[in-house]
Amino acid sequence: MTSMTTASRGTASGGRAGRAATSPTRAARPAFWADARFVIGIVLVAASIAAVWFVVAAARQTVPVLAAAHALVPGQTITASDVTVVDVALGQAGDAYVAPGALDEGVVALRVVGAGELLPAAAAGPAALSDRTSVVVRSSVDVPAGVERGAVVELWETPPAGEPGAYEAPRVLVADAVVARVVSEEGVMAAGGASLELVIDRAHVSAVLAAVAAGSVLSAVPGVGEAPESAPAEDAQEPGEGDAE
Repeated sequence: MTSMTTASRGTASGGRAGRAATSPTRAARPAFWADARFVIGIVLVAASIAAVWFVVAAARQTVPVLAAAHALVPGQTITASDVTVVDVALGQAGDAYVAPGALDEGVVALRVVGAGELLPAAAAGPAALSDRTSVVVRSSVDVPAGVERGAVVELWETPPAGEPGAYEAPRVLVADAVVARVVSEEGVMAAGGASLELVIDRAHVSAVLAAVAAGSVLSAVPGVGEAPESAPAEDAQEPGEGDAE
């Protein structure tokens, strides 16, 4: 009886050992750094850091461009004394402004460029592209102190009537003249008013000269444009009364 019990136990132990020996071994779990999602996450983080660094580096990169040393008026020849070199961060807009070595001889301003303003490439070009010229007129009234070089004014005309001392109703002769020079008349003999060099479209030159020749009273008043905050006027000799260029 004892022998049979022992044999049974041996048989049971042997069966369990055999099943243990024949059961498949569980596969080991792969290390976390071998997980594809972990690798992809690391790549995305690295790409984000690189992109931020690139943006910051690009924003800090400056290039030299030209800026107006004083107000530039249409038709004015731009020389080295009219501009200064400044370093600014423009990014992809760098080609929109004139670089120091790109200012060719004979280039003129095609529009008003305020003092300190960066010189746009579209605002400078050959003289053949400019459709403006300058005339000198005498305003019958003083112009406000804020009207200086680069300011936009309206030129009004009051034509003489048929009778001596009589005048017709005033009318706008040029609506968008740009001031190039202002020369106030001072002294005992001064009758008030100011002489101005105005930049106007060539199409208006004939009308302005005709008004001067006819003895019309001309008056310059501030227009809708704003004068630059700091546009130093150039020294100029006082033109004669009623002169026109």
